[in-house]
Amino acid sequence: MKSAVETLNPTRVRLTVEVPFEELKDSLDAAYKKINQQVTVKGFRKGKIPARVIDQRFGRGAVLEEAVNDALPKLYTEAVNEAELNPLGQPEVDITELKDNELLSFTAEVDVRPTIEIPDFSGIEVEVDAVEVTDEDIEKSVQQLRDRFASTSPVERAAEDGDVVTIDLEAKVDGEVLEDGVAKDVSYTIGSGELLDGIDDAVKGLSAGEEATFTSELKGGSAAGREAEVTVKVTQVAARELPELDDEFAQLASEFDTLEELKADSRKRLENMKQYDQATQAQERVLDKLLELVEVPVPEKLLEDEINTRKHNLEHHQLAQMGLTLDRYLEIQGKTAEEFETETREAAIKGIKTQFVLDELVNKEKLNVNQEELTEHLMRRAASSGMSPDQFAQAVVEGGQVPMLVGEVARGKALALVVEAATVKDTNGEIVDLDDEEEESEEAETSTDAPAEATEEKPEA
Repeated sequence: MKSAVETLNPTRVRLTVEVPFEELKDSLDAAYKKINQQVTVKGFRKGKIPARVIDQRFGRGAVLEEAVNDALPKLYTEAVNEAELNPLGQPEVDITELKDNELLSFTAEVDVRPTIEIPDFSGIEVEVDAVEVTDEDIEKSVQQLRDRFASTSPVERAAEDGDVVTIDLEAKVDGEVLEDGVAKDVSYTIGSGELLDGIDDAVKGLSAGEEATFTSELKGGSAAGREAEVTVKVTQVAARELPELDDEFAQLASEFDTLEELKADSRKRLENMKQYDQATQAQERVLDKLLELVEVPVPEKLLEDEINTRKHNLEHHQLAQMGLTLDRYLEIQGKTAEEFETETREAAIKGIKTQFVLDELVNKEKLNVNQEELTEHLMRRAASSGMSPDQFAQAVVEGGQVPMLVGEVARGKALALVVEAATVKDTNGEIVDLDDEEEESEEAETSTDAPAEATEEKPEA
């Protein structure tokens, strides 16, 4: 077999392959055997039909087509390996010549990973938000905890802001009550904004047994996004009573004996959260700086596939679970279809560039992923997906996604390497020291926006 490579552009090549006919012998034998099992010829036992009879009865062309289809994947893979290419996606194969008992020639055009030069990144400097926890932050945190321990008691008066009302709801569209538009004994805190727009104004001033009607756009269900006439009936009004902020409350709501200890713990937790956010912000900004330093051509076909994948996942998974259409989502976000297309394209380009650059850095620095690192990453991904580690691991193995997870961990280590070499300062001008625990978040960052692992696919004639 002879092969040659022609570079069409930085991300696409054309392989030209010539195969002497004798190298197709195994595939020809396999073709005759397969046809033997599929056809019957009077006078011959099944599977024992001579090759010359098959040629006469079914045509030599059918045998050659079967043989070529069998041989192409192996021949393509050999040519790719010989040329040391890193193909992306499905090749476009064209049989240019097929001379019986002489020669098979074909071309295969395929996208390839571009050659990337990683520059010196030690000079990268970024600024991040300073970690500052104010007394107001502490008070807000404690107040949220206090709200969780509030009690309620029925009152004989009209509903006010902050009250918890028990209500019955009935929604009509075009004068017809929706099958899924009736709800009974719904508990709602006035002012929480957790139900329909307009409900707060409707129920305020109502006492138990009274009702009101208002118009609102439905957020979910069979008529999501449509205007509905909603009737709300209050069956009970209850006042919320907050516990006193004292040592007794601290003992009730936490493992601490005093309110001051509870506040000190709240400060520590908020500091940890802001440090994590700061580390994530540093990773994002360092990555942006790194991408600015590297010229990364993006294969058009890969980009098109990535854009389509992102749109499909948003529309058919994320939005579908919320009962929203893409048009309604864009309306809520205040975006035009053109703005959405532009943002999706930019995010896809960044994801592909991120994967290419970090993968190149993994190879350059010979970064490996050990079992412990993979297991830790799997545990985090399982937690974020809402699945148990065993369930998630089983789904990963059955879906053939282990290489994808390994790639995420490796790219996370590559980004951590760049972050470690960069200078990170906060808005106060102080140098930020990102420890290992904070840097773990880079795996989530690199996997969130990067495309799925590009795999080599086999051609068919």
